[in-house]
Amino acid sequence: MTAQSVYFTGPRQIEVRETTVSDPGPDELAVTATVSAISSGTELLLYRGDMNPEIAADETLESLAGSFSYPFLYGYAVVGTVTAVGADVDPAWRDETVLAFHPHASEFVIGVDEVCVVPDDVSPAAAAFLPNVETAVNLVLDGKPRIGERVAVFGQGVVGLLTTALLAEAPLSSLVTVDRYEKRRQLSEAFGADQCLDPDEADPVAAIGESTLPDRPGSPSGRTDREQSPRRADLAYELSGDPAALDAAIDATGFGGRVVVGSWYGTKTAELSLDGRFHRSRIRLISSQVSTIAPSLRGRWTVARRLATAWQRLEDLETDRLVTHRIPVENAPEAYSLLDERPDEAVQVLLTY
Repeated sequence: MTAQSVYFTGPRQIEVRETTVSDPGPDELAVTATVSAISSGTELLLYRGDMNPEIAADETLESLAGSFSYPFLYGYAVVGTVTAVGADVDPAWRDETVLAFHPHASEFVIGVDEVCVVPDDVSPAAAAFLPNVETAVNLVLDGKPRIGERVAVFGQGVVGLLTTALLAEAPLSSLVTVDRYEKRRQLSEAFGADQCLDPDEADPVAAIGESTLPDRPGSPSGRTDREQSPRRADLAYELSGDPAALDAAIDATGFGGRVVVGSWYGTKTAELSLDGRFHRSRIRLISSQVSTIAPSLRGRWTVARRLATAWQRLEDLETDRLVTHRIPVENAPEAYSLLDERPDEAVQVLLTY
């Protein structure tokens, strides 16, 4: 059996190669792909050559073993149909629709423990969003939004929009988002943001203060000068992939607030001012990455619990609204070029098989 597989062969170089696929081993499945989702975060870093070639691709997934040394395969959201099973696998797996955390390929073999069965009422295109929904769930868990808090989200790509949708379900005081592309700003407000700002035209700090309900008449007025200064966010997320946005997220965060950094900058560095206000404000920077559960949650949360939560949330999200392009796998180079050169046009790009 042969497959069409997407290879990263150099900075801004993508090739679709014919590869040979072996028969499934005793505990494996053979899968024919229907659709796969391109990550406009990690995959664009790889496409642009902004990733350390020595770093491990993903130490938690066997299908992504190895490093980012060219040429390499990548991708983590392929949905397809099981066409054959190994000797030790229940034959009932045949013809199941599954999601695999596997690189982009039209045919592949994978361990039975490395796939998820897609529920009957979830389309293959919607199921391809599951890894990013799981990332959004992880971001919300790490940020721990509280009732009445002011929250800001910088970056409204797919992960940013899904995180916004989950945050919009919480009883927040305000939810302000930031993105420079009009299509994403419109989607952000449709997904529950109170307002989505263009960073080139609006000040997030001012918007956060304006979006906060005023004090009730007769409420205590003994607030400190710090509290009377422009009201900032209690919680901010940096999900834009732009290192400069991290400084803006810190600036938008108030005394004792949290900044969750979900972006992966690769080899790019973030220059932070960390001025006097930061020095005195006790702001906490929190790293968030879906490959692990936060240490403070591991007594109660497992990867399986988080994944089950992501499936539940996925069924309530209008992911079809995020799909802007469906491109045949043989034209994969065009898909990456689109995301790289015309991000104002694209949100979620799907490869079809």
